[in-house]
Amino acid sequence: MSDQRTSSFATINPYTGETVAEFPEIEGEQVDSVIKTAGHAFEAWRKRSIEERAAVVGRVAELMRERKETLARTLTLEMGKPISEARGEVDLSASILAYYAEHGPAFAAPEILDFEGEGEAYLVSEPLGVLLGVMPWNFPLYQVVRFAGPNLVLGNTVLVKHAGICPQSALALESLFRDAEAPDGVYTNVFVSHDEVARMIDSPVVRGASLTGSERAGAQVAERAGRNMKPSLLELGGSDVFIVLDGEGLERTVSAAVAGRMVNTGQSCTASKRFIVMADVYDDFVEGMRRRFEALTPGDPADDATTLAPLSSERAAADLVDQIRETVEQGAELVIGGNRIDHAGAFVEPTILTGVKPGMRAYAEELFGPAAVIYRVADEDEAVALANDSEYGLGGSVFCADVERGRRVAERVDTGMIWVNHPTSTQPDLPFGGIKRSGYGRELSKLGMQEFVNRKLVRILPPDAELGGVAG
Repeated sequence: MSDQRTSSFATINPYTGETVAEFPEIEGEQVDSVIKTAGHAFEAWRKRSIEERAAVVGRVAELMRERKETLARTLTLEMGKPISEARGEVDLSASILAYYAEHGPAFAAPEILDFEGEGEAYLVSEPLGVLLGVMPWNFPLYQVVRFAGPNLVLGNTVLVKHAGICPQSALALESLFRDAEAPDGVYTNVFVSHDEVARMIDSPVVRGASLTGSERAGAQVAERAGRNMKPSLLELGGSDVFIVLDGEGLERTVSAAVAGRMVNTGQSCTASKRFIVMADVYDDFVEGMRRRFEALTPGDPADDATTLAPLSSERAAADLVDQIRETVEQGAELVIGGNRIDHAGAFVEPTILTGVKPGMRAYAEELFGPAAVIYRVADEDEAVALANDSEYGLGGSVFCADVERGRRVAERVDTGMIWVNHPTSTQPDLPFGGIKRSGYGRELSKLGMQEFVNRKLVRILPPDAELGGVAG
C-alpha cells in the first residue's frame, strides 16, 4: 500500500490508508500578504498589556480543554496516535498555554541589575516581531504551543507551517486562537512548500525561526536564518539512552522501558531508544521487554483497547523496516519483530535488536517507531561511554535503587535533559531542549520566553553625573 497523496497537505488515515481531505498550498503574493498581515498585527499586539495578551492565551487553553475529545480524535485520525495518548497531548498542551498565561507576565518583568556606580540599570524583555515556526507531525498540538504560547504572551506574532500529514490539526489549533479573539495575524497557520519557508525566513518582516523536525530540515532553516542574521531555535532528533544500573525493582524498570519506548508508537524524539543494561541483569531485562512486546496487538488507534497503533504513514513504516533489516544483515541479532504486520494500516512489529555495533545502521541512526536496541555493559564507565557515543544529545534516563549513584551517572551523560528513575518526559515548568545534533535553544519554563526576545539594557544616571569613558 502507498500513500495516494496529490497535495502536500492531506489527511491520510494511517489505519485505513484512506485519503480523507486535501488542502491547497499558498504561494507567492498570498504568502507575502500573510506576512504583511502578521507584521501589522505585531505592531498592535505588542502595544497591548502583557496581561491582555496572557488572557487571550489563557482563553485558548480553556477552549482546548472544552474541545478535548474532538481535538484528540483529529490527532488520532491524522497520524495514528493512540486515542488515550491523544487526549493526554491535549491536556499537556492546554497546561502549557495556561502556564504561560499565568506566569508569563512575571517572566517578562524588568530585571533590576546590581552594578557599581550611581543611578540605576535594568533589563526589559521586548518582543522581536513576527516569528516563523516549522512544526512536525508527531505531536501536532504540543510542539506548536510550546513555541507559540510564550512568544504570544511576550508580544511576538507567529506564523506556523505545520507538517503535511496533519492539516486538520493545524486548522483546529488556528481556530482556537481565532475563537479566543486573538486579532487577525497574531496566530496564522500557513500551508506552504519548503521553498516558501526559505523565502519567508528571507523576509525582513520575519524576525526569527523555530523548527522541530529532522536534522536536514533543521540545518536548512538554521542556515537560512544565519544568512539573514536572525535567531533560530532547533529541536531535532534524538536517540535517548535508558541506562539500567541494577536489578532492584526490575519489573518497574522494564515497565518504564516499554512505556518510554512505545510512547506515540515510538515516534517521539525523546522516546527511549538505546537501552544500556548492566551485565548481571541484562538477560532478565531483555526477556522482560520481549514478553511485553509480544503482548502488544495491533488495532484501531481510536479504540481505547488498542495496545499497538500504526505508524504515521506507509513511508514511515517502510523506512523503519528497512533500517531493521539492514542492521540485521550487518550482523545484529533480532530478538523479536522486524517485519510489517499482516494487518491493514501502517503497522510494524514491536522489535528488539541486540548485538548492535558501531557501523551498523541502528547504532548511529534514530529508530522512529516501535524498535528498541539493547546493549550489555560491564560497569558505569562503559555505560556512560556508550551513552555518549552518539551524535544526538536530547534526553535520557538512568534507573537504579541508589539515587545518588543515579545522579552521578546522569551528570556524566551528554544530553540537554536527563531523568533518574523515570523515562524522559516533559512538563510546562521544566526546560526542554538538546545539544549536539539534537539542536539548540530551550523551550518551556522561564527559558521558553528568552529565545526570541530583546533583553534591552536601560541605564539611567542623574543629569549631573560625571561623564566617563565610552567603550564600544
